[in-house]
Amino acid sequence: MGLNTSDDAAVYRLNEHQALIQTVDFFTPMVDDPYLFGQIAAANALSDIYAMGGQPLLALNIVCFPDCLPIAVLEDILKGGADKVVEAGGIIAGGHTVRDDEPKYGLAVAGLAPPGGIISNATARPGDRLVLTKPLGTGIINTAIKADLLSPEAAKQAAQCMSALNKEASASMQRYNASACTDITGFGLLGHAAEMAAASQVSLEICFSAVPLLPETIEMARMGIIPGGAYDNKEYLIGKVTLDNSLRPEEQMILFDPQTSGGLLIAVPGSLADRLVAELAGQGTPSAVIGQVLPIQDKLISVI
Repeated sequence: MGLNTSDDAAVYRLNEHQALIQTVDFFTPMVDDPYLFGQIAAANALSDIYAMGGQPLLALNIVCFPDCLPIAVLEDILKGGADKVVEAGGIIAGGHTVRDDEPKYGLAVAGLAPPGGIISNATARPGDRLVLTKPLGTGIINTAIKADLLSPEAAKQAAQCMSALNKEASASMQRYNASACTDITGFGLLGHAAEMAAASQVSLEICFSAVPLLPETIEMARMGIIPGGAYDNKEYLIGKVTLDNSLRPEEQMILFDPQTSGGLLIAVPGSLADRLVAELAGQGTPSAVIGQVLPIQDKLISVI
């Protein structure tokens, strides 16, 4: 697997029993706490491996760091990332650092999976139902935090969500014969869902009322606290998505909101979707059935 289906990672078959999964991701801080930033950036990079049904094996740090900040800040960022990689069962094997005016951190990650166990975004089937494993709203929430508009409790819940691994969700979806999967990050729910639909040559129907949201997301969106990336995502999807007229403007923008370390969007056989959600709930992983896969229509996605 390469670039042709916009999958979350590249896959290289090593032999009959092993395939190498390779990905890279890094970004600027979205929280003030350097340790938490390291955790979130690492969880975000590791998520690509989980979306493909793989197990993270080896990670390399990618760091940009300015001279004006104390070295202790960099130590905390790296510790946050290392602790998250250990939680994932992987190993940090070094990395590379350059001077830059703004801190940036992430990982290049290699993982393994049996060739027959790789889960692509290009294999969703009509009749599947769509399961989303983390609530939406991190782009809006992070923008609100910068404006000092969010309550401490809502900020705490968002941090916990962004720093959580998709490890258990990945393991569970494999037990329930997931047809396809992608993780929800910078292109937002509709952007990544559109990639899945196009690659699979199907259409998706999403029910907005079923989509889980982080606390205070609606309130912040109603106030116009929308990151610029959401408008870019909306512009890109013109002609590919239909939105029900009953959706309010703030509800529409939430669907385009760029996510940081978001959840997995899983296409799973319809008869197994509720069982998958129940298993994830038992593990403390929030999820919800938010839609279904249809034969290809005029638009890639319809939101009702």
